[in-house]
Amino acid sequence: MSYLNMKDETLIPVVVELNTLLANYHVYYQKLRNFHWNILGENFFDLHNKFEELYSDARTKIDEIAERILTLRYHPMSKMSDYLDISKIKEVSPLKSDKDMVKEILNDHKILLNQMNNVTTKANKASDEGTVDLIGAYIREMEKSSWMLNAWTKKTSETLKDTMVEA
Repeated sequence: MSYLNMKDETLIPVVVELNTLLANYHVYYQKLRNFHWNILGENFFDLHNKFEELYSDARTKIDEIAERILTLRYHPMSKMSDYLDISKIKEVSPLKSDKDMVKEILNDHKILLNQMNNVTTKANKASDEGTVDLIGAYIREMEKSSWMLNAWTKKTSETLKDTMVEA
């Protein structure tokens, strides 16, 4: 019995995009673990904790994405080799400077945000409000994390845009 009011043919593109997001998140998760373990230097405490916060969040999202695919009545991808094949996020050496690690994570955020937009586009076409809601919250959280990481890369003398937007 189907508990969903959606047709399989409209859900298949959503599931494909969710599986791609799942693959991206798995590689991102492992990259964060590697950076967490290998961070050195004066920013060790800040970034060691930040990377742990980010990989803990990624682990939760991995589970939620897989469970969303199951809710849609499909099996999520679950082989690491498949994740590595389709992920747009690629493995890198963890032997990087703190600034390069953060730049790498910010680049991964761009990839994840792009994939989340792909998911929501397909989910909107399928009238899949559950997926749209789930991924919308992810987008908001990742944009905020990206802003904070980007701010960390700046010099204290740098400023935001020097004009105010008036209402």
